[in-house]
Order: sequence, then C-alpha cells, then structure tokens
Amino acid sequence: MMKKIFLFAAILVLTATTSCKKYLDQVPNDRLSLDETFNSRASAEKFLANVYSNIPDEFGQRFPGGSRNAGLWTGASDEADYDWGFVSSNDVNIGNWDANSGFVSSYWTNFYKGIRSATFFIANVDKVQDMAPALKTQYKAEAQALRGMFYYYLMRLYGPVVLLGDEVIPPDAAFSDVQLPRSSFDECTNYVSAGLKAAADQLPAVPSNDSNYGRITKGIALAFRAQTLLMDASPLYNGNTDESAMKNADGKQLISQSYDAAKWKTASDAYKDFITQLVPTVYDLFRKNDANGNYDPYLSCRDIWLTDWNKEVILARANNSLSSRQYEMTPYHNGYASEVRGSGGLGATQNIVDAFFMANGKSITDAGSGYVSTGNSTTDTKYTKAGIYNQWVNREPRFYVDITYNGSTWLDINTGLITTQLYNHGNSGKATGGNDYSPTGYIVRKMQGLGNWNVGGRTLMLLRLANIYMDYVEALNEAAPGDPDILKYLNLIRDRAGVPVYGSADLPIPADQSAMRTAIRKERRVELAFENVRFFDVRRWKIAEQTDNGPIYGLNINADLPDFLKVVAFETRVFSKRHYFFPIPQQDVDTDKKLVQNPGW
Repeated sequence: MMKKIFLFAAILVLTATTSCKKYLDQVPNDRLSLDETFNSRASAEKFLANVYSNIPDEFGQRFPGGSRNAGLWTGASDEADYDWGFVSSNDVNIGNWDANSGFVSSYWTNFYKGIRSATFFIANVDKVQDMAPALKTQYKAEAQALRGMFYYYLMRLYGPVVLLGDEVIPPDAAFSDVQLPRSSFDECTNYVSAGLKAAADQLPAVPSNDSNYGRITKGIALAFRAQTLLMDASPLYNGNTDESAMKNADGKQLISQSYDAAKWKTASDAYKDFITQLVPTVYDLFRKNDANGNYDPYLSCRDIWLTDWNKEVILARANNSLSSRQYEMTPYHNGYASEVRGSGGLGATQNIVDAFFMANGKSITDAGSGYVSTGNSTTDTKYTKAGIYNQWVNREPRFYVDITYNGSTWLDINTGLITTQLYNHGNSGKATGGNDYSPTGYIVRKMQGLGNWNVGGRTLMLLRLANIYMDYVEALNEAAPGDPDILKYLNLIRDRAGVPVYGSADLPIPADQSAMRTAIRKERRVELAFENVRFFDVRRWKIAEQTDNGPIYGLNINADLPDFLKVVAFETRVFSKRHYFFPIPQQDVDTDKKLVQNPGW
C-alpha cells in the first residue's frame, strides 16, 4: 500500500521544484500567460494539481480556514472542545464571530478560487498539444467534479450561493466587475448534481495505476452528488419557512418554502445508484480478523484509519495535519517519553460519551442496557481492567476505539504500558499539564496511530462507505418507510461494529418511521463521531438550537478522584437561528451589490 502515491503528496514537491513560477499558489492567468500555462502537459497538470489543493484539510482544526481550508467542525460541535482559547471553534461556540471573521472569508474565497480555476482549466486544456484526447477528457471530468465538490462545500456553509456556470471570468477581474446575485438552493443543487453526474460518466471507477491514487474517480463524483441531494431534501433547505426572509433584492426566494417529499426519493435513488455500481467491486466495509483468524470489531473500527487505501476509503488526503491532530489526541503523560507525550487538548464531551451504546446494543438510557452509573468495576473485561469507572465498562467496541478515559491504557506501548490519568493532579490532568490538558476529562482517540504521535505520511479519510450507508438509510426512511434496505444497511454498520443488530434477540426492529429515524440518527452519531459530520447534521436537521445551545458537559477536571467523576457543565454555548448559515463575507456583500447577506448577519 505504501507505493500508492496520493496526488496531494506531490503538491509540496511541485511547490519546491517550480518556485519561480509558483504554479500551486497561482490564480489562473494572474502571472502566467495562457500560452505558458497550457503549452505542455506538465504545466497543465501542475495547474490541475493547484485546483486539487483546495480540497480541505479537514483535520487541521486549530487554525481553521487559511490556505488549506482546514475545518473547525469537531470542536464546534457537541462532540468535543479544544483546550486553547485561540482556536476559532471556541469563538463559534460562544457566538463570538461574524461576517468579518477570518475563517468566514477563507472558505468563501478559497472555494470560489478553486471553482474559477477549475472552469479555467476546462476551457483551456484542449490547447495542450502533447496530451492525448482521452486524458484531456478525464482531466476535464476531474476538474468538473472538483468544481461541484467546491460548490457543495460552499452550500453546506453559506446556503444558496452564486453560480458562476461555465463562464470563464478573468481571474484578474475586479469584484466590482462581477455583479452576480445568489441562485436559489434548488438551482444550486440542480447545477451541482448535473455537473457531478456528467463528470462521473467520464471518470474511471478505479485509478488506472498506483500513481493515480487520490485522483477524482467515478465514486467520488457520485458520492458528492448524492450528498448534495441529501442536503436539498433535509429540513434546513426543504420547506424551511424560518428562512422566508432569505431573498434576493428582486424578491426571489432562495430557500424553498414548501416541503417536497420527492426530494428524499431523489436522494435515496442517487445513493442506491452509487451502491449498485460500485459496491462491493470497488468499495466495501473494512473488516479485520485478530491474530487467531477471528473477526474483531475493535480492530476493524480502529484500523480502518490506519490502513491506507482500504476498500472503505472514498476520498482521502495524504498531505494533511496528521501530526498536529495526533498531538491533540495524545495525553500529556507527564514524565514519559516525547513520543507518547502530547497535549490531550481535544476533549470529547460527556454528551458524545453518553451516546455510545452498551455492548448489548442498547442506549445507556434503555431498560435492560446494563448501564451502571456509579462505582468501579471489580473484574477485568474484554476492553477494561478492574478498577475502571463502571460507566465506561461493557460499552460497545467503538467507544474504546474513539475515547480515551481516565484509567485507560495508551495505544503506543513502545516505551511500556502507560495508564492515562485525567484527574486534576494525574499525569495528564489540568494541574499537571499547565496549558495542555483535556477541558472535558475525556480525550478524542479516533484515528490515533499506534506509535509516535509526531509522524506523517498516513492518509486521513474525508469520506468513507459507512457515511454513504448512513446517508442512504436516512434518505430511504424518509422516502419509503419500511423498505428492507433500511434495516439491511443499518445492520451492516452495527454488525461491523460488533453491536447486536436490530431484529436480534432482545433488540426489536424500530417500530415505525419515527422510531427508525431516531435509531438512524443515534447510529450515525456514534459511527461517524469526530469525522466532521455532526456539525453539519444538526444544522440540516434543524436541531442545533437544542444540541449546540446551552450547557455542554464533561467531568470535573478541577478535582482529583473521586470528585473528578462528577459531570459538570464546562461551557454554555450560544446558537441562534442566524447560526444555521455562515454569513457571506462582509467585504463581498459590500462589493457585489446584487449579493444579499444571510438573515441575522
């Protein structure tokens, strides 16, 4: 697997070897002439690599936005919180941000730069003389898919956006010369969906060789098409009368004011098309056996992140913020070697800890779950040792993959076994770590490697098949309640995770559409935890005013045991209706007289 070269890995090389031209920082045709850019295959491919570079580095979240379009979605959801005050997600959580915030402008500017660059490439790549026609067709399809993906990223943040279409706007044009209104969300969806479908028809299902891993494929295009349609069907965009004031200056309504149930079928059909074409030949759920040849759900859920280019990967990025993310997830571990000593500054909330199921597949609030809310265990179990707080005993395998809790054993055993102590004066507690400690008493563990935290070179997934399955069952439950595919694909996720499936003994199938919707959302929250999904889910479902507003909980990090174990509110978060959409950057609203601001900003 190591020989598979991810396209983004070439970006740093290209920057170094072409620094006199700076292809990868280049706004199209800004300093290079058209002839220089498209006079050879090599220079055209460097230009396309620049378009690729706009795919976000979603895990570099301490410094969101910027040139890498880094995310802020984990710490700004009810899943987690960052220790350090300078992290922008902390400002989002308390409502201390607006249309002039740097990350607000970064995403808008960068994705539009990527869109304009992709369009410019499509319009000019045919001028390249030393490139075969078939390769030109593929590269144009890649650029078209990237353009659709960038629109998707814009739409999930800002809602209805400005569609530039296929018009090649001169890159050096002043914004005052580009006076364009926003299109409706339905228009944006139709345009992006059509473009991604057209691109998919021209793209290979699998890379042509190992050196092409990371290029846009049919699966990536079809997946983003389906996700765009899922957004359009969701409550935030489908008959959302709370956004009746979102209109262009001419009165054009930008968010649909009447609910259309057919949108759910359109979305579910798109996911079914993806599955029919590509599963299991191209994609499949990652599964791993233990050393004795027996299936192991813990290893399957853990090692999916440690196995580059496994069959579950749809979109991944190698040139990523892996080391900094692992630093945030590695506890302080005072007195131990540097390879196991990090900050632990990305804390998981009690809210997400309580969302994980018990080993018997039931929620901790369900009758018969076996959840014990007090005391410490007296025996060893498969995943815990005697003395662990009972609340963390007999939980499902994904809990132990995703969460570092007090008394857990650290993953890197190269320097010996280390027990993580998260109470105030423990080896990774607040009093010990100074500025480096978990603000919640738990630390995010998902995606953590088994060795030195300060390593790179491993890919980080941005989209995987489990996400597609969860999307599909959500859309299908709204479009056709009771369809057998709902239970089939929901149970595939649970089976892989080692959780009893619905319909097994003592775990009945959810009784109706509403009960199934609840089950799907619970499963989605756990399966996709810390994958930059929850932030957007609660918005498109229009429940963020409940989930992201008010107290968020963790443990009492200012105390030692046993008071450390008391659940306390560590922060009161602020979320109002205006926060469902990012504001349009104020400088762009001021410049483009046809561009209306989102309500409330």
